[in-house]
Amino acid sequence: MTKAIRIHATGGPEVLQWDDVPTPEPGPGEALVHHEAVGLNFIDVYFRTGLYKSALPATIGMEAAGRVVAVGAGVTDVAPGDRVAYATAPIGAYATERVIAADRLVRVPDGVDAKTAAAMMLKGMTAHYLLFRTYKVKPGDVLLVHAAAGGVGLILLQWAKAIGATTIGVVSTEAKADLARANGATHVLVGHDNLAAEVKRITGGAMVPVVYDSVGRDTFMASLDCLAPFGLMVIYGNASGPVPPLDLSVLAAKGSLYVTRPTLATYTAKRADLVATTDAMFKAVLDGSISIAINQTYALKDAAEAHRALEARQTTGSTVLLP
Repeated sequence: MTKAIRIHATGGPEVLQWDDVPTPEPGPGEALVHHEAVGLNFIDVYFRTGLYKSALPATIGMEAAGRVVAVGAGVTDVAPGDRVAYATAPIGAYATERVIAADRLVRVPDGVDAKTAAAMMLKGMTAHYLLFRTYKVKPGDVLLVHAAAGGVGLILLQWAKAIGATTIGVVSTEAKADLARANGATHVLVGHDNLAAEVKRITGGAMVPVVYDSVGRDTFMASLDCLAPFGLMVIYGNASGPVPPLDLSVLAAKGSLYVTRPTLATYTAKRADLVATTDAMFKAVLDGSISIAINQTYALKDAAEAHRALEARQTTGSTVLLP
């Protein structure tokens, strides 16, 4: 048998149950992975609350690292004994073992342990596509980064600095401001009151070409006011709730702006893109361009406690659940 955190109904952290489930057998094209560490992400909350839909009962979780136990017919990408990691759909990471399509797994290089791999896969790949694909950051660019002390935020700050960009990090507390500065933020704002005025002051009136926003509803309109003409608003999460419907004429009035809602699943749908992204991410970690801050760990069976801390904005950096 395998142990798994499952939801039988959507709701608060109390719906997370520590269940016994049959250990699955890998079918054609699949691999059975024994998890050594599982990553915690805000998207897990969306599935738990029902904002994102799944059939019930469901094992949630999008990210983990471990070793391949067995493979099904036709698998060539990985072999039993390989150290591997993965992120994105389908859900099912909150388990001691799970079956997943083998072409979604990548080998973890020597020098990166399982906890670090589980902490970095979804967040690191997200930072990569935001910086190198959604908006191709150049040396000298000024970037506005919300939730700058979060898992994606801390990686994004470091990577942007390595590129040669200037970052304006937005955080909720002074302690998180110190953390953002320690991870490469050029400027830090505590809270999003008077956000546009502060960005105008920092940029000498030029404003910014791109805003990276995982907060959503509470910051969206203020963030639009921080963009330079033709600027790009990147909404890649909605921790405060979904952005309400938008009258597109607002984008015209504020400077012919662009808005996008990207997902990691789209950017890594092709295996070649997945491998290229993780290769770049692992290289950046191994050469010291970025470091992964695991600031909280919980036993997997205590996932409800981890969810409470995440939703209360009590976490920074990455959180790892240990089976």
